[in-house]
Amino acid sequence: MRTTAHAITEQLTVLGADLMFGVPGESYLAVLDALHDTSAIRFITCRQEGGAAFAAEAAGKLTGRPGVVMVTRGPGATNAAIGIHTAQQDETPLLIFVGQVPRHQRGRDAFQELDLAAVFGSMCKWVHELDDAQRAPDVVARAWSLTTSGRPGPVMIGLPEDMLTEQCDAAVVAPGPSPASSVSAGTVGAIRALLDAAERPLVIVGGSRWSDAAIDQLPRSFAGVPVVTAFRRQDLVDHRLASFAGSLGIGADPALLARVHAADVVVCIGDRLDDSTTNGFTLLDTSGQRAALVHVHPDPNELGRVFTPRLSVAAAPEAFLDALGIVPTQPRWADWLAHARTGYVAWRNTEGLLDDVVRGLRLMLPDDAIVTNGAGNFTRPVQRSFAFGRPGRHLAPISGAMGYGLPAAMAAKVVHPDRVVVCVAGDGDLLMTSQELATIARLGLGVVVLVVDNSSYGTIRTHQERRYPGRPFATALTNPDFVEFAHSFGMRAERTTTAAETIDALQRGVASGVASLVHLVTD
Repeated sequence: MRTTAHAITEQLTVLGADLMFGVPGESYLAVLDALHDTSAIRFITCRQEGGAAFAAEAAGKLTGRPGVVMVTRGPGATNAAIGIHTAQQDETPLLIFVGQVPRHQRGRDAFQELDLAAVFGSMCKWVHELDDAQRAPDVVARAWSLTTSGRPGPVMIGLPEDMLTEQCDAAVVAPGPSPASSVSAGTVGAIRALLDAAERPLVIVGGSRWSDAAIDQLPRSFAGVPVVTAFRRQDLVDHRLASFAGSLGIGADPALLARVHAADVVVCIGDRLDDSTTNGFTLLDTSGQRAALVHVHPDPNELGRVFTPRLSVAAAPEAFLDALGIVPTQPRWADWLAHARTGYVAWRNTEGLLDDVVRGLRLMLPDDAIVTNGAGNFTRPVQRSFAFGRPGRHLAPISGAMGYGLPAAMAAKVVHPDRVVVCVAGDGDLLMTSQELATIARLGLGVVVLVVDNSSYGTIRTHQERRYPGRPFATALTNPDFVEFAHSFGMRAERTTTAAETIDALQRGVASGVASLVHLVTD
């Protein structure tokens, strides 16, 4: 016999959880006490639940295993909503535990009471309030599996405060095998026939269920075909490969958009083809008449949801690529591939202050560096000019959530303390979650932060200038002295105004091995 709280931590340990983010709350004191008794799960105390949820989402994105976040009821859960929504949009496995009011108080609008299913049902794959102590191991095991199956996403479990101290003698549940997907020989033959007849084939890759084996196989399967990545999925392909032809998404190269329009066969692997990747759902023909679309996604519910595929395959990327094998390169594709590659290189070399900084950053970082960012105009040079290599990683929110980059960098450094982690943030972006600098300082994490400061919500001002010229409103910002702000947390910090100064300062920050901030002041 042990408490339900201890049963939950035991079950998580058996499933492979070793990291949890959260803000301590009185509604789950029993779980905190159970965590005190185990060294298997490291609990990272954050300063706000939004940062904790972002960090857990980034850990899930980085490892492929469910990120775990624990928050208290009411304000804690609603603060975490931004990270939960990001996990839903980004197809990231995330397991959320929410301390709840005692069971005898439910339905009375008790202190901080929240109807979890009503509030989070549209974001989560499953919301379950545990009310039977004996079911705790079974429910946790099911939730863990559900986060990674089909289209990965967030799953939430409510934990009534009184139940956590009840005795539980239910045995832990052993981890089950992941559901296997298969691709029939007939489907492979039909896809190969489409490609054999194609004049201008193109591959789009995205989504979240990519294994290292699938990433390695991709360039072998499509060596003669232009491969482009979906929005903020640049790290799926080594940009040095001759087949890499750029990235879709907000601010994409117009020439690349035209190239996708011109393709006669498009093979999309893993991505759900959202509006950011498809330029507001205009990049492909919804009728399927302009180009033959082969859509591969692990969740059949995503196939044909927006665009009508010629062929659809419900399979994870690794299963699909294993079945497909190597697509024979056709000589007639050579010019198509060469022009696609040349177009990407030209776009990557776009001139500009931040583009120059990003290219300099690429030259100084090792191949396995992890780069994170939130949302804003400052992200476009990262997407355009930073040539990602493998096994380097890019952690960024497809949801477009500001404030993501800093908690994501924190999580990345916790998961991979031996790798260089750089966060690129805007001024408005950073101050959404800047309190996590305190967490970084407390843990002694050597994260390097580049703050691009234009004293405005630049993306919104851009839209205002486009639609209401000369009438910017409510987008000017008053910022702290970011150097002194960083110093207050015990960080190294420098202020710069040019690309050369910034590159040098970043290099010093990376070499120092300690938490560092570079404040780049721009117009």
